[in-house]
Amino acid sequence: MNNEPLLLGAVILVSLSSTFILISRDWRYCIGALALQYIGVFFLVYASWPIELAITKVVTGWMAGAILGITMGGLPHDSQELKQPTRFGPVFRILAAAILVLPITSLVLHSDSWLPTISIPIRWGSIILISVGLLQLCLTSHPFRMIIGLLTSLAGFEVIYAAIETSTLVTGLLAGVNLGLALVGAYLLIAPTMESSQ
Repeated sequence: MNNEPLLLGAVILVSLSSTFILISRDWRYCIGALALQYIGVFFLVYASWPIELAITKVVTGWMAGAILGITMGGLPHDSQELKQPTRFGPVFRILAAAILVLPITSLVLHSDSWLPTISIPIRWGSIILISVGLLQLCLTSHPFRMIIGLLTSLAGFEVIYAAIETSTLVTGLLAGVNLGLALVGAYLLIAPTMESSQ
C-alpha cells in the first residue's frame, strides 16, 4: 500500500493546525486546532506503528485538549482571554513561522545521515511540530499557550520516536507525560483564581 499521499496530507494538516494555534487569539479555536493536529500526528505515527498503538496518540491528545478546554471554560471570563502584547501580534507570528521554513527545509533535507530509516514526510511533520511548538514557547508567557507549545513539540518528538522504536511501555509513558502536562497546565491556569478567591 502506498501511503505517501496520506503522509503528505498529514504533514499539511499538522503544518496548518500548528500555525493556526500559533496565531489564534481564541482558546476554543486553539483546542479545536490541537484536536486536528493530533489527527495528523496519528497518520504520521500510523506509517510506522500498528493502528492499536497509533490510536493512543489521538486519544491522549484529545484527553489533554479536553482537560485544558474544561479548565479554560471554568475560569472567569476575564481570565479566559489570551492576551498578547502588540509586538507579538498575529502578523509577527505569521512572519516568525514563515522564517522557520528555511531552517526546517535545510534540516529535513540534510538529515539523511542521522535519520536514514525515516521517510521524508515523517521528518517534515515531526520537525515542523517541534519547531512551531518551540516558537510558541518563545513568544508567550501565558500558561495555556505554553502547555499547547509543549504538547506540540512533544508530538513532533513522538512522531520521530515512533519511526525508530515501537515500545508499548514507552508509548504509555509518553501518554502519561502528555496528560501530566495538561494537568500541570490546568493547575497553572486555576492557581491565580484560587489565590484571588481567598
